[in-house]
Amino acid sequence: MGCLFSRKSKAKKQEKPAVEEEPLKQYSWDKRAKEIDVKDYMLVGLKDQTVGRVPGKVAGEQFVIEDCENCNIYIFDHSATITIDDCTNCRIFLGPIKGSVFFRKCVDCKCSVACQQFRMRDCRKMDIFLSCATQPIIESSTGIKFGCFQYYYPELGYQFKDAGLSIFNNNWSNIHDFTPSSDENNWALLAEDAVLNDFIPHPDSEELRAVRIYTELNRSIVPVTRGQRQKSSEESCLVVFFAGDYTTANARKLIDELAAKDIALVQTKEISMRPDDCNRVFKEKAADFIPMLQQGPVVALEFNGDGAVEACHKIISSVFSTSKVFVSESIASASQDVDNFYNYADIQMTM
Repeated sequence: MGCLFSRKSKAKKQEKPAVEEEPLKQYSWDKRAKEIDVKDYMLVGLKDQTVGRVPGKVAGEQFVIEDCENCNIYIFDHSATITIDDCTNCRIFLGPIKGSVFFRKCVDCKCSVACQQFRMRDCRKMDIFLSCATQPIIESSTGIKFGCFQYYYPELGYQFKDAGLSIFNNNWSNIHDFTPSSDENNWALLAEDAVLNDFIPHPDSEELRAVRIYTELNRSIVPVTRGQRQKSSEESCLVVFFAGDYTTANARKLIDELAAKDIALVQTKEISMRPDDCNRVFKEKAADFIPMLQQGPVVALEFNGDGAVEACHKIISSVFSTSKVFVSESIASASQDVDNFYNYADIQMTM
């Protein structure tokens, strides 16, 4: 599949991020060597094994995976950073990572990752189901395919919060390639109907089976978006929920309702706004929303599909009639609404 870029992603490519230098071999346990066992945070030199950590076993520490072959690896916890070096033919699940995940010299691995920063160098034939708060970066790598993170177990939502990650900030398909090839693309998107369980099976060890895993799309803790794929319709709609007790639940409810009507979720964003920002984005409607900005960040959803605007209005009026919600007024204004909000959000995320 070829690479597809929106106008926003092209603009981003002109702003080359600073080159990520290889992290020093310094780990969180260096300062706490007397308190923890380093081996609990490393998987090294394994072959033909199913291994991992259950919730609560990593608890925000750094983790290292190195020189593993034909292994199924599951880290069902949040961590500070993770490095994966010299692994071959492995299936790897990594729970929320507060900082960066760095793949180096890995071949033919299938992975699911949630992180703040994603880096990959000198890798080949990798399939990645990704949730990433910033723009993912690859370098000197070929045959890389990306899909949207799709996973659930009961502790995962709390782990996202512990890692400081929002389930709505996911740039999984907006890849920056530091070493593009003139002959072919080094990366592509997985088929839209790709199912994570076909790539990373559920664990078969007794300890890891105790984690209640679901990989169905409608159960994923991270909303599954179409990302940079070609839109199926010329009609889009922007919906923005303002902070409150049920903001996340309301957003998920709307996503589910529209999925049943074959209206696709393109992208999501959670971001704080100031009154001036609100005026620029929502214009004449801003006065209705400015008093709500102090309650917390807003959650924005872009939907695409024939009838998206009408469907959003019907559901909002019938299901969320007591909540203040911004919804594009018409098909004609919707495209500008989407551009206004996400251009603003992109600028804020890079500041």
